[in-house]
Amino acid sequence: MSILQNFLKRATELRGMAGPVLIVMILGMMVLPLPPFLLDILFTFNIAIAIMVLLVSMNTTKALDFAAFPTILLLTTLLRLSLNVASTRIVLLEGHTGPDAAGKVIESFGHFLVGGNYAVGIVVFAILVVINFVVITKGAGRIAEVGARFTLDAMPGKQMAIDADLNAGLIGEDVARQRRAEVGQEADFYGAMDGASKFVRGDAIAGIIILLINVIGGLIVGVLQHNLDISVAAKNYTLLTIGDGLVAQIPALVISTAAGIVVSRVSSDQNIGQQLVSQLFKQPQVIMLTGFIIGMMGLIPGMPHLAFLGLAGLMGWLAYFLSQRTAKAEEQAQTNEVAPAMVESADASWEDVAQVDVLGLEVGYRLISLVDKTQDGDLLRRIKGIRKKFTQDIGFLPPAVHIRDNLELRPNGYRITLKGVEIGSGESYPNQFLAINPGSVSGDLVGNATRDPAFGLPAVWIEEGMRDQAQMMGYTVVDPGTVVATHMSHLINMQASQLLGRQEVQQLIDHLGKVAPKLTEDLIPKVLPLGTVQKVLQNLLDEGMHIRDMRTIVETLAENAARSQDPFQLTSLVRVALGPAIVQQFYPSAQELQVIGMDKELEYILIQAMQTSHEGIEPGLADTVLRETRAAAQAQEQLGLPTVLLVPAQLRDLLSRFLKRAVPQLRVISHDEVPDFKTIRVTAMVGGRA
Repeated sequence: MSILQNFLKRATELRGMAGPVLIVMILGMMVLPLPPFLLDILFTFNIAIAIMVLLVSMNTTKALDFAAFPTILLLTTLLRLSLNVASTRIVLLEGHTGPDAAGKVIESFGHFLVGGNYAVGIVVFAILVVINFVVITKGAGRIAEVGARFTLDAMPGKQMAIDADLNAGLIGEDVARQRRAEVGQEADFYGAMDGASKFVRGDAIAGIIILLINVIGGLIVGVLQHNLDISVAAKNYTLLTIGDGLVAQIPALVISTAAGIVVSRVSSDQNIGQQLVSQLFKQPQVIMLTGFIIGMMGLIPGMPHLAFLGLAGLMGWLAYFLSQRTAKAEEQAQTNEVAPAMVESADASWEDVAQVDVLGLEVGYRLISLVDKTQDGDLLRRIKGIRKKFTQDIGFLPPAVHIRDNLELRPNGYRITLKGVEIGSGESYPNQFLAINPGSVSGDLVGNATRDPAFGLPAVWIEEGMRDQAQMMGYTVVDPGTVVATHMSHLINMQASQLLGRQEVQQLIDHLGKVAPKLTEDLIPKVLPLGTVQKVLQNLLDEGMHIRDMRTIVETLAENAARSQDPFQLTSLVRVALGPAIVQQFYPSAQELQVIGMDKELEYILIQAMQTSHEGIEPGLADTVLRETRAAAQAQEQLGLPTVLLVPAQLRDLLSRFLKRAVPQLRVISHDEVPDFKTIRVTAMVGGRA
């Protein structure tokens, strides 16, 4: 037992040498003389290989299950040709000795299959060659050619679907890499099959030529060298040649049939036998009608009644059996539907609940090229860059963007969704460029006038040849992928608070816990619930703040959570702790802060109003504050300065929420948030003059 195990282990280790050894043996058979006994073994091996290939091809469920078939086709063709060369050598050298000169296999094929009649043998050989060359090989080659073409045409769509699933988080990198490899292997397979079919065609032609050479050469050798009678020489050499041709062409026909099966089958979870039985004998009515027609033909005088009527009866019985089985299946299905409501309730599960994509991008069919790598579309790479930059700037990882095509959109249209709701849309034109007018251009451009979808600036879609001209005129020129990516980046930053769910907050806390485990353990959930921390972070994001400094945020919450659990009060305390970062965000390197101030009297009135009324600001006063703030913000923008309003800490939360919708570009900070080392200069005033 151990000897057998060692032999199998050794054979497994040497498995990689099988291919080179086989090729060397095949080439050696063309050069070295082989005895008849060895020829019998090799011819038998050739037939066995052909049968194995046919059976494997019938039991595969998809083409890639037999990806080695093109190489096997080449090797089996070489094997047959080398056997033809070896047998030709023996036939011409020893054919004068009798019909068994080239071995028992060739003799059997020459006598048993064609009855020893070389004329019949030539006809049978010719028919086999025609079937193989004209019918099977030509059809399989055409299918392989069309399959290769359609597989290559479908590659971009398949690659895009894989990339979309990867970006949506439905699959991982390993699965995506495996699927891309399968797509590439499928294209390589059909391309190889298109070329490998030429081997079989060449084999058929070579078989005809070898037959003619052997017959003519045998007659010359037998008559001139061995002094045989011409009739005896014709019989001996022709029978040997016919046997040799048949023993080669029958395996070739089997291999060609296997090739046709592999390239003509449609991929499914069934092999070819299961597909034939399940689809061909699916309809009892068809079988019944066929049996009736065969039976009517059997009643015609002169017809073989037994064959026709017997087959008709068999098909009638088969149709009856299948119809009875179908009726039982339908009856069983009706029995299972006695209580449809209960069945529906039992069949439903949580797997049926479709989850809404947090972030989605839907594109019209003309924009598919932007998300297809094979067509030089780089929008997927840009979206990955957007997510990375968002993570670096804002402080948390946003959800993956699920990209899909939508035929309901305009061909050049796209739509950006947040939790299934549209938050932005626009149009982008492949092979064109968007020239955006920043406000200081020197002329007009010819093109499709529009507006930049991200910021609403005037813009024009222009042809590629006008790009340099537009840049010289002062336009900002961007490609179609950048238009979509910029729009998405702008919307994602605007909706940052909506993207921060509890899952993301927990991931932030876990990430911080790796470097400061005690800090996070003391805060959540012992002191503050996760929902309160989420609300504080969302409040910061709503006012345009990043949350990269999670250590300061968590430390401030831990220090003040015992005094207050109100997320708005905690947000104010966190803002004071983040004051230097807030000021730096609006004034990156300025020592002097040029801000919008508020009249002291107006501040006093608002503070008094807050203390005496909990319903909000009186309408007349609110209208005055709103009007004055708009005017001050416009004056600040005209000076090219940040629109930042500086107010007392008591008013900051109130004015920030009140002015957020009316003056969206305005940012409100309190005196407590300004670091001591910064100086303040009021350049515009709400309720007075600077």
